Amino acid sequence: MPDPETAQPATHSAPALTTLQRLWRFGIAGVLGFVVDAGVLYLLAPWLGWYGARVLSFWAAATATWLFNRHYTFADGAARGGSALWREYGTYLVAMLGGAAVNYAAYALTLHFMPPAAWVPLLGVAIGSIAGMGVNFVSARWFIFRAKD
Repeated sequence: MPDPETAQPATHSAPALTTLQRLWRFGIAGVLGFVVDAGVLYLLAPWLGWYGARVLSFWAAATATWLFNRHYTFADGAARGGSALWREYGTYLVAMLGGAAVNYAAYALTLHFMPPAAWVPLLGVAIGSIAGMGVNFVSARWFIFRAKD
């Protein structure tokens, strides 16, 4: 609704979130990312194998979590469109590489040491996601979505 004095749309900035609130929302994004990751992994594994499909499934999950995090977890520090939006996306993917390395290593170790079973890759995605979450939260909070002061 427009502001009657300025004839401009009213803007309501949301109150700043605490670190705990951000961590909770980051966890929700992680659950969403886990669902995307596992779904894409099982969809692509027949063609790319469990290791190759995991690369693309992680990319799909990182894209989903970026979208969620920029709108809900770190909206106060998110880019506002144009080339800044794509730069933010690219920077997010690069920043997630540390967490991706931890994630993929945990996934590969799970596949290597567990007996072959249809549910083992899903367990590997879960273990990898948890292992990489801390690294990714720090990267997202302090390097990608740092509030513009």
